[in-house]
Amino acid sequence: MWLKETSQEERKTLFAAFVGYGVDAFDYMIYTFMIPTFILVWGMTKTEAGYIATGALISSAIGGWLAGILADKYGRVRILQLTVLWFSFFTFLSGFTHSPEQLFVTRALQGLGFGGEWSVGSVLIAEMIRARHRGKAVGLVQSSWAVGWGLSAIAFWAVYALVEQQTAWRVLFWLGVLPALFILYIRRNISEPTVFRATQERLAKTGQSSHFMLIFKPGVLRVTVWASLLATGMQGAYYSVTTWLPTYLKMERNLSVLNTSGYLMVLIAGSFAGYLTSAWLSDRLGRRRCFMLFAVSAAVLVTFYTQLPITDAAMMVLGFPLGFFLSGIFSGMGAYLTELYPSHIRGSGQGFCYNFGRAVGSVCPAMVGYMSSTMSLGVAIGYMAVGAYALVVIACLALPETQGRELAEAAEPTA
Repeated sequence: MWLKETSQEERKTLFAAFVGYGVDAFDYMIYTFMIPTFILVWGMTKTEAGYIATGALISSAIGGWLAGILADKYGRVRILQLTVLWFSFFTFLSGFTHSPEQLFVTRALQGLGFGGEWSVGSVLIAEMIRARHRGKAVGLVQSSWAVGWGLSAIAFWAVYALVEQQTAWRVLFWLGVLPALFILYIRRNISEPTVFRATQERLAKTGQSSHFMLIFKPGVLRVTVWASLLATGMQGAYYSVTTWLPTYLKMERNLSVLNTSGYLMVLIAGSFAGYLTSAWLSDRLGRRRCFMLFAVSAAVLVTFYTQLPITDAAMMVLGFPLGFFLSGIFSGMGAYLTELYPSHIRGSGQGFCYNFGRAVGSVCPAMVGYMSSTMSLGVAIGYMAVGAYALVVIACLALPETQGRELAEAAEPTA
């Protein structure tokens, strides 16, 4: 119902960002469904599969930080268009690869745009929406990840049902380029937020700079460090589970392609509900309390899902709450990082913290692949995820609460 209180410009921006992030999710998550195919067709090892996932995440961290810096300098909307075009093109190009080495290169280049899209899009939405609805708005956009993930699962099932496995994976990569045309059209009709325009005018009049290194100055550095660790824990746990879950279901639980898709759709449905619920809770309970609640709950559920000898039916039931807490924890992240920094370094601060977390957290899928050579894949996933969620709780205890903060009033972050 809160959407009724937003303006047409706000709703238009929300819709564009929602679809854009959904396409982002489709292009990234489609790779996780293809790992068993690459193991069969190319003889790729699980360690190599983890390296490819990690390479894309590390490059996305670099892309996210660069996009944040450029967004502070050239504007949110302009850089957002560039990032969408970039990751769509290299997803398409991945369909022409013939070896793990080639795929590593195209996925790494795709990651530059993938990381940039979130960094710029979340700042754009958070600056556009008024404070009392900011958490819900950013969470709503975040929920489109579940939509894009769900569409990738449906596309995976449909294409593999119609096309031979040796060709199906190429078709899925090629599909990743199509939605970008629609997104680019919408982006051109979105204007820069008032807060950003006012900041640019003030900087021009006073001759001040918005240099990205300001996020490391005394008084700001502590916030930057702990916010980066918060993002590291969230993403390390998330990527450890989602990168390897399709492989775990197929190779350790011996589920077919059809059954694997069914289990994942339950997980994805839970993710969508988690995004929306957490977005509401983030505005009601506060950012930090919501993060800690979801981190502890997700850690418990990952342990049940991967460590205990439960039946396939129990796995299906647990899939919904697992997706709920695994994904829902991210809903308040965009609003929280936006509220921690003033406008002139907001893109740089948010881009660095979230993508530092992505870079360090991206090591987790590779570590899971490495650990699975001496233990079961499920046990490796569980150990990595629980450790990462413990880091989330510690970081929350060290950071300030920003619920309800007006961006125009926040000149400096709270140490």
